[in-house]
Amino acid sequence: MSDAPSTSATRAAGPDPAGSGPGGPHGSTPEAKITSPQTKKKTVVRPGDRIFSSLASGSAVLISVIIAAIAVFLVWRAVPALQRNTVNFLTSREWVTQDIEAMAFGVLDLFQVTVLVSVFALVLAMPVALGIAIFLTSYCPARVKKALAYVIDLLAAVPSIVYGLWGMLILAPFLRPVAEFLNTNLGWFPLFATGSGSIVGGGTIFTAGIVLAVMILPTIAAVSREVFVQTPTAHIEAALALGATRWEVVKTTVIPFGKSGYVSGSMLGLGRALGETMALYLILRTTSDAFSWSLFDGGATIASKIALGYAEFNNNIQAGAYIAAGLVLFVLTFVVNAAARMIVAGKKD
Repeated sequence: MSDAPSTSATRAAGPDPAGSGPGGPHGSTPEAKITSPQTKKKTVVRPGDRIFSSLASGSAVLISVIIAAIAVFLVWRAVPALQRNTVNFLTSREWVTQDIEAMAFGVLDLFQVTVLVSVFALVLAMPVALGIAIFLTSYCPARVKKALAYVIDLLAAVPSIVYGLWGMLILAPFLRPVAEFLNTNLGWFPLFATGSGSIVGGGTIFTAGIVLAVMILPTIAAVSREVFVQTPTAHIEAALALGATRWEVVKTTVIPFGKSGYVSGSMLGLGRALGETMALYLILRTTSDAFSWSLFDGGATIASKIALGYAEFNNNIQAGAYIAAGLVLFVLTFVVNAAARMIVAGKKD
């Protein structure tokens, strides 16, 4: 009996066609990994947060409504007077409101005086305020820093009428030699030319601007100081480690960091200067001559003109002329603040 050779069939590696291999219907399957999506946790808003958010939003809405209401009131009260005005309100220099049937009032001179005295005060106050802020944050000894800062801040608490009396009775006679020197030697320049005001009497834009500069100085200095003191310590230490002197540290780190705050404080001071009333009411001497853009001119600002005309407020039409001037001041202040925000936003970019 002969044995037949046995042959063994070799299967190719791969899945079993019958499905008995791994992964098939009859084979063993690997354990499946189930990944469930992460459930988002709901943010729980506490009652205190909700109340604070509502109060903050309500405050923002309230102040916007108040500003809009002031604008509406000014327009509403000014329109009847403007309708009776016989001259152009924006380009006329006249101001005759006694006869409501023949009113002639314009804001040109008032606007120009307001701008010149405010800008002059700002030009004087800004460098001094910057020096004060730098001294208090970088140079002043610690033992006198707080006391000196308090003294400067106290200047903002002095009533404006006290500044007006001081400027009229004390500062004007003191500045008389300076004003005469500037008028004599620089009179060829329009800013120092002989104007409509009396240099001897001191009731000029020159005196009023210096008083106004003293009034807005603490505002600019306080805001600038608070911004400069926030300069990152790491920036200052890095500059010192590179061998910078104290002034180089201030120039390369402190001033660039606080420049936007310095501009904001300056515009805040300008806003106060534009609306200052009592000090300028006491110092400036009114005149019928046309304004010539000289620091030795007299005149009145928009705010001081409104204070001068308080006796006419019993008549709604006459009061409307002054309210129209107040509307111009309102718009001017709004434009100044908007420009300041644009400057600050541009410096942050």
